[in-house]
Amino acid sequence: MGFRPREPSPPEAFYPSGVDVSSSALRFLAARLREHRRALGSRWRRLSAGRQALLALAHLRNGQPYAQLAIGFRIGTTTAYRYITEAVEILAALAPTLAKAVRAASMKAYLILDGTLLPIDRVAADRPFYSGKHKKHGMNVQVIADPKGRLLWVSPALAGAVHDVRAAREHSIIDALAEADINCWADKGYQGAGGTVRLPYRGRWDRLSVGQQAVNRSHAIVRALVEQAIATLKSWRVLRKLRCSTTRITSLVQAVLTLHLASSD
Repeated sequence: MGFRPREPSPPEAFYPSGVDVSSSALRFLAARLREHRRALGSRWRRLSAGRQALLALAHLRNGQPYAQLAIGFRIGTTTAYRYITEAVEILAALAPTLAKAVRAASMKAYLILDGTLLPIDRVAADRPFYSGKHKKHGMNVQVIADPKGRLLWVSPALAGAVHDVRAAREHSIIDALAEADINCWADKGYQGAGGTVRLPYRGRWDRLSVGQQAVNRSHAIVRALVEQAIATLKSWRVLRKLRCSTTRITSLVQAVLTLHLASSD
């Protein structure tokens, strides 16, 4: 998909953009925006619901800044920000809860859990956001994938200094999986999680028994598939380097999850 201004314009007002998302995601968001406008009783907007949907997708998928998008869509930067924020909030409200995601996955043989860091533009003084594991500032999100590595759910964002097992507990992921009696594969970062979380054996490789080494090999093969889900999440470029307030990051993550699930149905 792409767009150009409908009428000829000077070079500085020309802004081509390819949005690498399915047409079903565009239709889904446009339909939700039309419903929202009807509920508000909006009579006229600078952009149609379809164009607003394309604007939001260009920002989320390609990570383009508001000023560039404003030029391409022939609107003000403030209007671009307002339209994108509106679309993100609508999508975020539609994201599945953990309980819903676990119910939907109840027939799966098992699930895979892992945490990832979404980089943010913070300075060294912002210690709560600094991840010692990744050696950078960011936000911790927990990702749940199915046995084929497909993205099922993403948690709200916490400061990057929060360890994975603590994040899983704060989001009640461990309790939710235990209540549903769903086995979950995770790495050593979830040591002490308990419940139905399955971890590899700890210790130096040469000190593990042959059986323990075999278990750890199998565990690593299964767990590696969660990287596909994380790659799916980060294919939305806005999440690769977040330059917004940390209070908005959860909404962005949930909006991306909603769009991914809508285009996967």
